[in-house]
Amino acid sequence: MNVNRAIRAREVRVIDATGAQLGVLPTIEGLKKAEEAGLDLVEIAPTSNPPVCRIMDYGKYKYELSKKLHSAKVHSKTAQLKEIKLRPYTDTHDLEIKIRHSEGFLSAGNKVKVSLMFRGRENANQSIGRALMAQFMEKIAVHGTIEQIPRLEGNTLVMIVVPKSDKGVKGQKPPKPKTPKTQGAKPEASKPEAVIPPETRKEPEAPKGPEAPTETTTETIKEN
Repeated sequence: MNVNRAIRAREVRVIDATGAQLGVLPTIEGLKKAEEAGLDLVEIAPTSNPPVCRIMDYGKYKYELSKKLHSAKVHSKTAQLKEIKLRPYTDTHDLEIKIRHSEGFLSAGNKVKVSLMFRGRENANQSIGRALMAQFMEKIAVHGTIEQIPRLEGNTLVMIVVPKSDKGVKGQKPPKPKTPKTQGAKPEASKPEAVIPPETRKEPEAPKGPEAPTETTTETIKEN
């Protein structure tokens, strides 16, 4: 990026510090305008015809640019692939150590390649190695996600584990508790109570006692 006297073109298209177009000017005149403003004439598009130059504070521009590049470098973290090697007869203590190493790699944002090699007669009985890999997979599931399930590549069983992603977990609202519904039962709608005018209201009648049994008398008529 050419600045001030390093600009070789005879004419340049000039943009002032506010972003206004000043048109195509001789380079010397563009330099004068930059000096009057106490700024620099910076060539921002050298391949244009004529080249485009802008009046700006070049020192401040370089500082802001380096700051942005540094920030981008810090935030762009490149994940590395770490490898953990197992054998079909790796004992429990060594397995725990290798699992802890894998957890550390995953916490640092790296992928983990777990490889288990079979040699000689071990190829004839791979069930032991697969069981060991399943045990490893079960214990590492808290810290990582299985990207590639154990797969046989030649005489080596290979599995890829990646760090667990928190995307979609933060910011979610907890689900609302559901009220249990009785199967087949429909909720009854509450009905407003009917208002009875005072003149039509009747006092409740007292309950009647049991009626006395009616005696039926049968009269016999004798013929004389």
